Amino acid sequence: MIKEIFQILIFPGVAFLFAFGLAAEFIDRKFCARFQNRIGPPWFQPFADFIKLLGKEDIVPGDADLTIFRLMPVFALTSSITAFFYIPLWGRQALFSFNGDVIVVLYLLTIPTLTYFLGGWYSRSVYSMIGAIRSLTQLFAYEVPLFLSILASALLADSWSLSGICGFYAKHPGYWVANLLGFGIALISLLGKLEKVPFDIPEAETEIVAGSFTEYSGRLLALFRVSIDIEMVVGASLLAAVFLPFALNVAPALGFIIYLAKVILIVIFIALARSLFARLRIDQMISLCWRVLAPLAFLQVLIDLFIKGAMR
Repeated sequence: MIKEIFQILIFPGVAFLFAFGLAAEFIDRKFCARFQNRIGPPWFQPFADFIKLLGKEDIVPGDADLTIFRLMPVFALTSSITAFFYIPLWGRQALFSFNGDVIVVLYLLTIPTLTYFLGGWYSRSVYSMIGAIRSLTQLFAYEVPLFLSILASALLADSWSLSGICGFYAKHPGYWVANLLGFGIALISLLGKLEKVPFDIPEAETEIVAGSFTEYSGRLLALFRVSIDIEMVVGASLLAAVFLPFALNVAPALGFIIYLAKVILIVIFIALARSLFARLRIDQMISLCWRVLAPLAFLQVLIDLFIKGAMR
C-alpha cells in the first residue's frame, strides 16, 4: 500500500510529473529562444513564474459562473495526471493497465481542451469566449488524425492496452518502422492539442489577448499553465510509448534516462516548430487536418491492416 501511494504521489507520479512538466517548459522556451538567436530564460524561470502566480490574487469577473470558473483548472490538471498513470514509461508495463486503456488515455487527454472551452465561455468575456470557440473548433480538427495514428498502431499490435502495444513492438522491433507516417501525424496533431505555434489560434496574443485564459489570474492561472506543461509531458510520453518503443529491456536506470531523452526530443521538435512556422488561421488549421492529416492517418491504418493480414 505504501509503495502504491509513493508511486502515485511522488515517483513516477504527481511530484515527478510536476517537476518534469516545468523542466519541459524550460526546454521548450530555451530551445525556441536559441533557434531564434536569443538567450532565453534561466532554468528556474518556469518554477519562479508558478510561485509568482500562486502569490497573486484570484480575480473572478462579475458575470462569470463562479463554480465552473474555479473548477476548470482543477479538472484540466487532474485529467492529464490521471492519463499519465496508464502510459508505459521506461518499461513495457504502465503503473496501471487494463485492456482498453488506450481509449481512456485519449479520452482523458481530450478533457483539458474542453476545460479551456468551458472556462473561457463561462468567463463571459468577449476575448475569452472567442478563444473558447476557437479551442473547441480546433479540437474537432486535430483529434481525428491523432486518434487514428495511435489506433493504427494498436491495430497492428492487436491490443487495446498501451502496455500490450509496448510489449508487441518490444518483441517485434522491426514493425515500428511501419508506423513512421503515423508518428509524424501524431507529432503535428500534438502541436494542435497543446495549442502551440503554428496552431496557437485559440490564445493568439496579438488578436485576443490570451484567449480562454484572458480573465484568469493568480492560482487558477497557475493551475492552467502547469496543466499545459504536464499535458505536454504526457502527450510526449504517449508518443514515445507508442511510436518509439526502444530500450524497454534494459536496466531501469538506463531505461529511465532513455525515456527522458525520448520526451525531450519531442519537446525540442515542438520548440523547432514554434521557431520555423508562423501562426495559421483557424480555417487553414482545419483544412490541414481534414484534407492532409486525416487522409494520411487513414492511409496509416490501411498500411497496418495490410501488414497485420500478411502476418497471419
